[in-house]
Amino acid sequence: MMFNPTRDQVRQFFAETWRKHRAGEVLTPLEATALDWILEHPEYHGDLENPEAAQADYSVEAGRTNPFLHLSMHLAIAEQLSIDHPPGIRDAYQRLAQRKGAHDAAHEIMECLGRVVWEAQRLGTPLDTDAYIDLIKKRV
Repeated sequence: MMFNPTRDQVRQFFAETWRKHRAGEVLTPLEATALDWILEHPEYHGDLENPEAAQADYSVEAGRTNPFLHLSMHLAIAEQLSIDHPPGIRDAYQRLAQRKGAHDAAHEIMECLGRVVWEAQRLGTPLDTDAYIDLIKKRV
């Protein structure tokens, strides 16, 4: 069975991971990976400590990045890299990271992921992993 969390569960996961870290509590492996990305984004720490932020609507019109979506995409990409799926993503990431650094390389991949997710939603089709890896390789 696949884990398909709700928006609220995702937001609670990141807020709770940050709370546990600040309290010095033991993190699960997934929380530890999430924490790595939370630490890379100090601009989101206030949101993670604010219960109202978990209920906020981060619309494009509001002009602000959704910290929970951004962190979720980092986590998804970390998982893809760990299993090298789609095949070739790990090599492309490593080559990007050599040129741009790990965080910027992840953001390059995130832009590609956002594009193919948007396209799949727009067309009502599964995510096109071939198009995804092709977009990434064009950035290398």
